[in-house]
Amino acid sequence: MFYLGTHQPNWLASAGVPLFVSDRRLRRYRRLPRAAAPWALDSGGFTELSRYGTWDTGPTPAEYVARVRRYRDEIGHLDWAAQQDWMCERFIVAKTGLSVREHVHRTVGNFCDLCELATDLDFAPSVQGDRPSDYQYCIERYDKAGVDLRRARLVGVGSVCRRQSTREVGEILTLLHQAGITRLHGFGFKIQGLARYGALLSSADSMAWSAHARRRPPLLGCTRHASCANCPRYALQWRQRVLDAAAKSVAQPALFGLSGWAA
Repeated sequence: MFYLGTHQPNWLASAGVPLFVSDRRLRRYRRLPRAAAPWALDSGGFTELSRYGTWDTGPTPAEYVARVRRYRDEIGHLDWAAQQDWMCERFIVAKTGLSVREHVHRTVGNFCDLCELATDLDFAPSVQGDRPSDYQYCIERYDKAGVDLRRARLVGVGSVCRRQSTREVGEILTLLHQAGITRLHGFGFKIQGLARYGALLSSADSMAWSAHARRRPPLLGCTRHASCANCPRYALQWRQRVLDAAAKSVAQPALFGLSGWAA
């Protein structure tokens, strides 16, 4: 499953493909669109932490739960919602002034808070870290908190979008599979990452198409805008290239020490 990222919530009613839409965009709407296809909710954590270095400026867990419940009921077709996690990209860790392990602790704590507040909502837990050992530590923290990631419907793999085609990400995905956590969502996985590691993911999202379009002339026939950075036609064509790359993924389990994965 590939969720096409968009900052245009009105596409939910018209795109007809799975979308990934941020709470930061949706919360501005008094009247919400009705979804024509399944979609997932981005908590907006990357923007929150990269801009402010804290979640204190964003919604509390209770406020976020209330909004997710509204989206589920009014928009419909909500597959799952991302938790309010703490990314561990090095520039974000520098912005917060906290350690990677503190980011991990806060990520696990937030997931537990959300689950306690809303047993009726489907939040996807995230594993966070910088190095593979950090992700192992994150798994252990979830275990200690009584959260069995192996039984989760989907587990988001965070802090990988800027290195999604690197060998280190392959090591992280392998580590998760070897721990029995196999239903993975790759945040920000684009064409190169999915071509290399798509076989190790259950789903992914990206809106890299918008930045890609901004640097290029409009598509032939797109005469109403200077670039296709907000163009559904461009986005859907880019999405097809992503799906083609994922279908040709060369990430076979045996390459990563996962000979028993297919079973």
